[in-house]
Amino acid sequence: MKGMETMELNDTVELMTSDDYKERFKAEYHQTNIRYKKLLNMIKKAEAGTLDFTLDCPLSLLKKQSSVMANYLTLLDKRARIEGVDLSV
Repeated sequence: MKGMETMELNDTVELMTSDDYKERFKAEYHQTNIRYKKLLNMIKKAEAGTLDFTLDCPLSLLKKQSSVMANYLTLLDKRARIEGVDLSV
């Protein structure tokens, strides 16, 4: 599996389909983190005027979504520490 910086959604399939809930938990965390980083990148490009498409929704909504995703990642991280789930890959 790739390191967290280069991880893609496809890299989480094995974790997501595991019988072990800790592996599925890890997949959920990494999938959310991948989507969060992509959303932040899109927001950054939108603000810079370098997106290669036109947004269908207000940038403010995307920023709110990114804030909620960041909070969710924080909660997943706290839960992982409590439940002893190692989020490293």
